[in-house]
Order: sequence, then structure tokens, then C-alpha cells
Amino acid sequence: MRKITLLYVITKLELGGAQKQLLSLIRHLDREKFNLLLFTAHQGLLMEEAFSMAGLTVRKSRWLQRPLNPFKDFFALIEIFLFIKKNKVDIVHTHSSKAGIIGRFAAALAGIKGIIHTVHGWSFNNYQSFFIRIFYIWLERFAAVFTDRLVVVSEHDKRIGLRYGIGKNDKYTLIRYGIDYDVFGIKDQNIKKELGIQDNERVVTMVSCLKPQKAPQDFIRLASLVVNVLPHVKFILVGDGSLRRMVERAADTFGVKGRVIMTGWRYDVPRILSVTDVLVLTSLWEGLPIAVLEGIACAKPAIATDTGGIKEVIKNGESGFLVSPRDTRTMSEKLIVLLKDRQLCSSMGQKGKTALGEDFTRERMVSSTQNMYARLIQDKYLAPRLPCQYHKYRARSSESSLKGGAYAH
Repeated sequence: MRKITLLYVITKLELGGAQKQLLSLIRHLDREKFNLLLFTAHQGLLMEEAFSMAGLTVRKSRWLQRPLNPFKDFFALIEIFLFIKKNKVDIVHTHSSKAGIIGRFAAALAGIKGIIHTVHGWSFNNYQSFFIRIFYIWLERFAAVFTDRLVVVSEHDKRIGLRYGIGKNDKYTLIRYGIDYDVFGIKDQNIKKELGIQDNERVVTMVSCLKPQKAPQDFIRLASLVVNVLPHVKFILVGDGSLRRMVERAADTFGVKGRVIMTGWRYDVPRILSVTDVLVLTSLWEGLPIAVLEGIACAKPAIATDTGGIKEVIKNGESGFLVSPRDTRTMSEKLIVLLKDRQLCSSMGQKGKTALGEDFTRERMVSSTQNMYARLIQDKYLAPRLPCQYHKYRARSSESSLKGGAYAH
């Protein structure tokens, strides 16, 4: 059988969880089975990594971008459509909200039989205006009509999708994010010296883009509440984004500028996590944040806002703590408890890592995804071409297997 030509579409290769997971998947797919293509925006911090991958063809778009722009969005759709036609694509697999809509529209117009979208959190949320939210829900519903598989990384996203009429239950497939436990099991005390942290100082870390969704200013408020009680604590904020200046001003206003280290984007997050005592996340809404999974894989307790699928990986009071969004007061109280009790801190971290188990391994993610592709190819491309006698045989086989007959397999 010939190789399957597989096109991934993602809005921008920034240093985010969805992007890192996609590149990890691409890196470990079977090159003997797939021709791999990637369509994305012109710029991105992970672009060099993508171009360095053997067997991957990357197309940088002139028009694809995150902000809504009907003119540019239309030409991005045409770009993807022509790219699909030129490369005789068999399956289109979209990631991220913007690329998920435009990429699936282009695939449907091109007549692609296998269309998949991975939901890294829905495009709509409770912090949007009513009309914007309804508009995005309508777009997701419409796109789901011609989507063959909706991949979710959390049960929460599946429930939300079904609640708002986005696809039917049988279209949903749960494939968890894949963590490379070897990478997140390192120990590197040198990073403390590099970041100007004393050996006796405790470390609290948040890894996130500095954008409204993540509420990074709440991280600064949290730091101010904690250092008033425990002065020997350093707060590391890994990431960058549109709110950076606002966060810097907040650190100055709250008097914690000397206690908060803003690193910008880093490629050595495992090193920073290795010296972290507690991981926190102050998001207002989420799908399933990869930063929390990586922290848990390092056996670090996490304190996070109770959003999205986070409660599927943190059991409140056992492997970490969950608090309401914007409730920095409660978050600070839980954080102080952990920072004061090293044994509790260690115990919670180990419980969290153990609870992740095999569900979040990279190997399972890759295997589950490849199996999904194989089933889709069978259903959409091969089955319709098989002779009628074969379908009759399969029907008899299935019936016999249910009765325990000769065709059981």
C-alpha cells in the first residue's frame, strides 16, 4: 500500500503546549507509512525545529495569522486549498482554533475524505461577549458537520462540545497529551545559580504565555501575598506575550520586582522545573494545560485554577490544589501550606506523577494517533472500493463472532 499523505495545519508555531505536542507527534510518526506536510504561519519560535525534522515538508503561509481578518483569512483558505490539491493530500489534521476552522473548510472544498481536528480547548469561552461567543460556537458546529474525527485531550472538552451541539458522540476520540518522562526527570541545580536564586530559597514557577487567558497579573498578586509571609521565596515566570509590560508594572506596583524572575521564552523548561518546589497556573480558562502535565511529570505539586480538564489530572487535596479563577487569596494560602511543609510537598508531587501513569506517555499518544489514521483510511478510502462479496463476508464474520462461531477474531 502506498504511503498516506498527511497534512497538519496549525495557526502559528509559537512555544505553546499544542505546538510542542504536534511537533512531538510528527517527530515520532512512522515515515514508512506517512508523507508528512505542515502548513503554518510565516513566523514562530518553533519554526527552526520544524524545518530540521527529516521527512517533513513545511509550508509557511503569507496570510494565516491568529487575529480575525476576513481578507487575509480568505486568502489563507485559498492557500491551503491549493496546497492540498498540489500535494494530493489524503488526510488533513488541524490544530488550534483559527487553523481548525480555515483548514477544515479548505479540506472540505478540496474533497478530502479524512478530516480531523484536535481540540486544544475550544475557541469560545465565558469571558467573551455574548455575540462573539455565539459566533464561534456556530463556526465550530458548522465545521464539525464535515469533520470525521474530533480529537479531544480531556473529557471536559468532549462534554463542552456535546453540550453545545458540536458534532455527535461517535465523532469524538480521546487522545491524551504525550509526555517524555525521561526529559522531565532530570536534576539540574546549576539553573538556580544561573537565575540568581540562593540555595536556601524556595521556588514557585508558572510556565505560560503572557496573555489575558493566563491572567499572569494574578501570578504577581500571588507573589505579593506569599512573600509577606515567606520572604525567602522566588517566583519564576517563564513565557512572553502581549501582557509583558503590564506584568512588569504590576511587579513594581506590588513591590515584588526583586522576587519575581521573568525569563521570557525558554527551551530548557525541564531544567527550571527540576528546581521548582511548586508549580502554579492562574488561567481563566483552559483545555488541558501541558505546563501542568510537565510539572506533574517532574513530581511537582501543582496549584491551579479549576478550569477545563485540569481536575482530570489534579485530585484536589491529594496531588495538588484547585482554586477558583481570580482567587489569589486562597491560592496563596494553599501555596504557603506547601512551601512550609517539604514532606507534604514531596508526597503530593509523587502522588500526582503516579496518577498520570501510562495515559500520558508519548508512546501512547503516537500509537493512538496512528491507529486513528489507519481506521480512517480503512473507512473512508479502502472500504468503499472493496467488492460487495467482501462486505457480505465481514457482515457474516461480525455476526458469527458475536455468537462465538467460526469467524470469531
